[in-house]
Amino acid sequence: MASIAIAGAGVMGRLLAWQLARAGHRVSVIDPAAGPAQPGAAAFTAAGMLSPLAELDQAEADVAALGWRSLQQWPAIAQALGEPGLVRVNGSLLLAHGSDLGTAQRVLHRLQSGSAIRPQTLDRAALQATEPALTPDLKAWLLPGEGQLMPRELLLALVERAHGVDWLWGRRAVAVQPHRVELDDGRRLDADLVVDTRGLGARPDMAGLRGVRGEIVWLHAPGVTLRRPVRLLHPRHRVYLVPRPGDVIVVGASEIESEDRSPVSLRSAVELMAAAHSVLPALAEARIAHMETNLRPALADHRPHVERQPGLLRINGLFRHGWLLAPALAEDVLSHV
Repeated sequence: MASIAIAGAGVMGRLLAWQLARAGHRVSVIDPAAGPAQPGAAAFTAAGMLSPLAELDQAEADVAALGWRSLQQWPAIAQALGEPGLVRVNGSLLLAHGSDLGTAQRVLHRLQSGSAIRPQTLDRAALQATEPALTPDLKAWLLPGEGQLMPRELLLALVERAHGVDWLWGRRAVAVQPHRVELDDGRRLDADLVVDTRGLGARPDMAGLRGVRGEIVWLHAPGVTLRRPVRLLHPRHRVYLVPRPGDVIVVGASEIESEDRSPVSLRSAVELMAAAHSVLPALAEARIAHMETNLRPALADHRPHVERQPGLLRINGLFRHGWLLAPALAEDVLSHV
């Protein structure tokens, strides 16, 4: 049994804490958030799409391969947490308006050349049978095997079910070194292994780490049925719509190169909701529940960064792939503990 200190309680830190505690290790987690439900980590501001095939549009094949590994693990993780309904694997849809067919064909070429799993073209009748509420004259492709999860509920479940973990909320790790974490209140935690999953909080120790802004709009849309996540190929954005329980549909854009944490701008809100309405007309009477912004930690190559040295492990740069990659990365970490 080892003593392990984890700096950062995003999806990576919480998943590792839960798994390491289940394996019998003594685990402490340090995070500046006031508590497990306080939004802070980028994982809170996420749509929860598990889309390794779609990510081949902008990610390399090995990142997508990690995503497929994780997608196979998430249902078992949710089952072990006693929350099987928090993960759904029902495929996703890629959509384009006729005027954007050229863009769609370029994206489809990248997806088809990078995976043995191929997008399936849906004609008008097949689209209406699959998602009746969508605009019927859209160009559409089914991405089989993809799924989604419920980020906030899973973040809370990972803390609630991580029995024996010492959660140090409201504390910041000011120095993360092999075998040692120094806290902002002057305390020092010594451990057999220190795991740094602080995201942007690790900037002092990681050159080139930057924040990429993400924006989402929560719509309350009673009576609007959407069965699976959809992505709209748009000349300026990759807009997604993700159904949630309680008649909620989350609308967002994958990335904006900005470190601005201010509220969603008028321009972004109008563009996101106009794009959503163009593919799902029944959203016309939806109500805006709230809007969120957050920054995702990214490096120049947009690839996850894993650094190992005796007594210290750093995991960062998960960009918009945190939920998609966490189980596979955690599995690799556990093999070294």
